[in-house]
Amino acid sequence: MTATYMHIGIPITERKPGMVYNEAMKFWVSNVDDYDYKIEYLKFEEGTPFPEELHRRWHVAYAVDDLDGYVADADRVICGPMDAGPGVRLAFVEKDGAVIELYEDKN
Repeated sequence: MTATYMHIGIPITERKPGMVYNEAMKFWVSNVDDYDYKIEYLKFEEGTPFPEELHRRWHVAYAVDDLDGYVADADRVICGPMDAGPGVRLAFVEKDGAVIELYEDKN
């Protein structure tokens, strides 16, 4: 199994300039390339399918080649796996006390 660092995700309560709204998932997100160190800011709206825990805790995201393998290795699944577009799946897990986003793109 291989994992490649993608970004750190930080939930916020006030939108930052340039954030884009994801209508389907009901949250605002920044472009990681707009900030040094690949930071992704997230502002969740009412009705988002993401659990409340993700509204408060930072996460580190990795592109993985075997989402199911990493999910099985996690200490706890927070949410997912879920479809995030054609050929793309993601999950949020906890491992060794850290929240980790696992992102698998089969395209």
